[in-house]
Amino acid sequence: MTPLPSEYDFDPADWPAATALGQRMLADMMNYLEGVGDEVSWQQIPDAVKKRMRAPLPQTGQPLGEIYAEFLRDVVPYNKKNIHPAFYAWVQGTGTVTGLLADMLASALNPNVTIGEHMPMYVDAQAVDWCKELMGFPASASGMLVSGGSMANITALTVARNSQLGPDFREEGFGADMPRTTVYCSTETHSCVQKAVEIMGIGNRYLRRVPVNDRYELEYEALIQAIEEDIAAGHRPICVVATARTVNTGAIDPMEEIFNVCQRFGLWFHVDGAYGALCRLDPTYRERLGYMERADSIAFDLHKWMYLPYEVGCVLIRDRDSHRRSFALTPSYLQSSDRGLAGGPDPLNNYGFELSRNFKALKVWMSLKENGVEGYARLIIQNNRQAEYVSGLAAATDCLEVVAPVSMSIVCLRYIRPGMTEEESNALNRELLLRLHERGIASPSATVLRGIYCIRICIVNHKTKNRDLARLVEALEGIGDELYRSV
Repeated sequence: MTPLPSEYDFDPADWPAATALGQRMLADMMNYLEGVGDEVSWQQIPDAVKKRMRAPLPQTGQPLGEIYAEFLRDVVPYNKKNIHPAFYAWVQGTGTVTGLLADMLASALNPNVTIGEHMPMYVDAQAVDWCKELMGFPASASGMLVSGGSMANITALTVARNSQLGPDFREEGFGADMPRTTVYCSTETHSCVQKAVEIMGIGNRYLRRVPVNDRYELEYEALIQAIEEDIAAGHRPICVVATARTVNTGAIDPMEEIFNVCQRFGLWFHVDGAYGALCRLDPTYRERLGYMERADSIAFDLHKWMYLPYEVGCVLIRDRDSHRRSFALTPSYLQSSDRGLAGGPDPLNNYGFELSRNFKALKVWMSLKENGVEGYARLIIQNNRQAEYVSGLAAATDCLEVVAPVSMSIVCLRYIRPGMTEEESNALNRELLLRLHERGIASPSATVLRGIYCIRICIVNHKTKNRDLARLVEALEGIGDELYRSV
């Protein structure tokens, strides 16, 4: 009998040694999270480190301990550090210790949370049910955890398109004799909405960008005019996207007015709440966000204001049947059964494009159980008040100007002195921001509002304290003065 070849797998040859290395990794990362605030907020990657990332594909393996040493040397010191208390760029969450541990546990189990009779499917379902409660949606609504706001928005807009254009759309698609389909949003809406309408075949030309008022909120009278003009031109309006907190300034579109416009014209009312939907937990903003509860769909991120590690977002659809009709497809190899492993809940690939989904629900489930709604409300309120604190500190100086109304946790400001032209101020503030980054003091981002270059401070950070913000304002003033004197 021919002897069998030696068998091969990727399990550790020495389990105790692998366990010891894993324990060291966990201890190192816990220490890193505890002390990250004592480090610089960002540092430039040396050319030598970048060069090592251009090494050729390995043909043979190396010990994991050596690879981990490279990680500590080349990756950890030069990561983005959005977990730092002085990170205020874009809208990026900080992650938590519980999130770290939950992701480790989820990776150990490594289930595909799409189909089958296994507990991660039920954990996922409970996490989505809790998201419905957070948003004031009915229990009968549908929902899904996705990678983030972009995937949540395109999922919701796909359901909106299919629901509005009828049951034959999935089979027939857009026909040459169909009227042009139009979607409406403000000029401040996130760029992922444009990508969504492009991917969906609607086309960027038919994404109507409605003007905003002096608070950067959608002008609903201009919205009505745009819809009426499209109807008169023979087009087919299907959806309005309202933004619950724009990325530029934190503006909130007028939810009640947009809801009424959608009711009047029979349009799908979608809310892009990627950033701000969870702000309904702050009593200051609850009333303005109240009409989100009446939306046909909502997109929001949990790796932003639930401070969870990347990546996890959520989409909620009020009409479960419309949601399922937009995606359900069951080939023979995915058929469910009443018993066994192929039993269980309705497969989640019937509600979205992805057939492969990791166990991202575990960190949502564990974190909500650990902190409760009260804990999240407390931190969201704290971040919003911190933005007001920064605005007050800036107003007390003679050189920092708040450029846009402070909404939720965003402050847009600039350094300016009497007699400076807009061009001079823009150039100075560009350099000021770069020096803040390069000196590792803090990491705000930038935006341009009506031609004014602004330093944009976005606080979605459970680590940030008032002392960090006071240091930021002091640095803005000090570096600004340094640059102004050198002109």
